[in-house]
Amino acid sequence: MYLANTGRPDAPPRPAGARRRVPATVVALGAVSLVTDVSSEMVTAVLPLYLVLGLGLSPLQFGFLDGMFNGATALVRLLGGRLADRGGHHKRVAGAGYLLSALSRLGLLLAGGATAGIAASLAADRLGKGVRTAPRDALISLSGPPETLGRAFGVHRAMDTTGALLGPLAAFAVLWATADAYDAVFAVSFCTGLLGVLLLVLYVPSAAPAPPIRSTPLHRRALRDPAFRRILYAASLLGAATIGDSFLYLLIQRGLDLPPALFPLLPLGAATGYLVLAVPAGRIADRVGRRLPFLAGHLALLGAYAVLLLPVAWPTAIAVLALLGVFYASTDGVLMALAGPVLHAHRRAGGLAVLQTGQALARLLGAAGFGAAWTFWGQGPALWTAALALAGALAAAWHILPAPVSAPASAHDAPEAP
Repeated sequence: MYLANTGRPDAPPRPAGARRRVPATVVALGAVSLVTDVSSEMVTAVLPLYLVLGLGLSPLQFGFLDGMFNGATALVRLLGGRLADRGGHHKRVAGAGYLLSALSRLGLLLAGGATAGIAASLAADRLGKGVRTAPRDALISLSGPPETLGRAFGVHRAMDTTGALLGPLAAFAVLWATADAYDAVFAVSFCTGLLGVLLLVLYVPSAAPAPPIRSTPLHRRALRDPAFRRILYAASLLGAATIGDSFLYLLIQRGLDLPPALFPLLPLGAATGYLVLAVPAGRIADRVGRRLPFLAGHLALLGAYAVLLLPVAWPTAIAVLALLGVFYASTDGVLMALAGPVLHAHRRAGGLAVLQTGQALARLLGAAGFGAAWTFWGQGPALWTAALALAGALAAAWHILPAPVSAPASAHDAPEAP
């Protein structure tokens, strides 16, 4: 069965005889991401609890710390994309990022309670993620025809989210078995991260070498394209109105007065929704165009903010986690599938890095701003502000992306003009 031609430029018609099998590169990268996410989500699940409740950081301090390291991730993505595009070393650069993130868990283990050591380890983790993300997504986008990228990214994100689902469960099991020993969580996370690096080395094929880049720097070349600029502006604007998952989980934990041992289970609801919906959302995006699912995902996030304005009980908490899963399923891979075909093949990693950097820097502002608003105004006014900001950003993004974005016919085969 093949997808019909919808006539939408951002969902190109499928060539006759095209196969629906997911490329082996996508499956292999999905396996790497699954294992790596088990490692990373073990730490992510306990980190807000460890920093806010264990070390006594205020919401403002936590928001600043989280936003600052996400900003560092954003900036280093440009370097990772540039290095990957030079000679087509996507796998090598991605592998370096995966290894750095794995070693950061060892840093958390050795840091003990020292704030400087924890900060350095978190920075290393975010830097590793920043280095690997654009080359990995470039490998996915180059593994098949552009009209199937929604499904390809959906499959990858579903496998990635399986790891995100298993990570908090593993953290919960370790904390339960060791009487809340965070060091044990960091040790298990480190070993699991090394396994992900090994899978990458053994099973992910390298991209075909690309011609050396001697022309205009990648960020200028990408920003010359009006379609890419629209995607970048919309993603950045919406990112600035995104307050971050950790704050949502903290709001739920405080509203329900959950014991600390149960806190790592909260991300499971969002991860389950993401896992179930990632592939269907990718298929829908391939069929109807990727603009509408991307905007609809942020509308679901707005719904999560609105639900949290109500008194927090188990039904509202479940609704928030479900809406968060819809948000990620409709936006994460869909955004990469939307932007990928716009970029030339031998500049794909660099262009995606520009997009990811803009979005991440915007989210830095959103996290820091919400943390400050919560600290100075309280959680109710802060949530109202976040909801109004996201509603305004959605209205603006609708006009920034007034029509589906088309990929140039030569995006994959023809060389760029110098």
